[in-house]
Amino acid sequence: MNSKGLKKTMLGIPVFIVLTVLALTVVVPLLWLILSAFKTEKEILTYPPTFIPHNLTLANFTATVKRIKIITYIKNSVIYAGVTTTLAVVVNSMAGYAYARKKFFGKGAFFLITLATMMVPFQVIMVPLFLVVYKLGMYNNYLGLIIPRVAVAGSIFMMRAAFANLPVELEDAARIDGLSEFGIFWRIMLPQVKSSVICLIILSINGSWNDLLWPMIVASDTKMRTLANGLALFVGQNTIQYGASFAGALISLLPMLILYILGQRYFVEGMASSGLKS
Repeated sequence: MNSKGLKKTMLGIPVFIVLTVLALTVVVPLLWLILSAFKTEKEILTYPPTFIPHNLTLANFTATVKRIKIITYIKNSVIYAGVTTTLAVVVNSMAGYAYARKKFFGKGAFFLITLATMMVPFQVIMVPLFLVVYKLGMYNNYLGLIIPRVAVAGSIFMMRAAFANLPVELEDAARIDGLSEFGIFWRIMLPQVKSSVICLIILSINGSWNDLLWPMIVASDTKMRTLANGLALFVGQNTIQYGASFAGALISLLPMLILYILGQRYFVEGMASSGLKS
């Protein structure tokens, strides 16, 4: 190995060590969660703690099913995440397309206002948003749960960047072929940004599926609770049901883990393309 290659290898070792440590900070808690779901309550609370379960048990999963209406909560989460994501893809893609490819009065100002909403914490608008939902009669139903979570400034920005990277010749050729403006968007432009669309789908599903605060505010009815809200019931004022909490968290985690594994290539491509052009 020449001196240049040796120097490159030596410089890469600290980077490898740092990345390994960072990876372990993510992987170890995840493994701890998975393994703890199969421990007894006594073993979870034992000290010093054990990493590998001594006796594998499914009692925590049985307790989770018995203590909360998990099927109802999963159904509500699927509806919430599914409908929100479907509407989010349509709304955010169309908004991003308009900002990237169309000319209209106040376009720059509107886009800056859209981006500015990213700087406002949800807790700031939480109460006014709840009052709007309540006054419109959407409290404790799917409309109040879904509609306020559809349009997301970050998703609009990502789709705008993706559409801005496409050549204008695509639109010109489509117009010559007689396509309408919506046809150009739907049949020509949208398929060209497939990676960003899949990235948007993953982000939207993940955000909706794991959302705790908003469903807790607008869906107090037991029949409207999502899975994240249901799992919060295991944390009482004086006690925490650790085993059932771990089992429920694992049940909630698995769909998102599978989704990311299947779409990780598109997710990375979509996130990367959002920063290529302003």
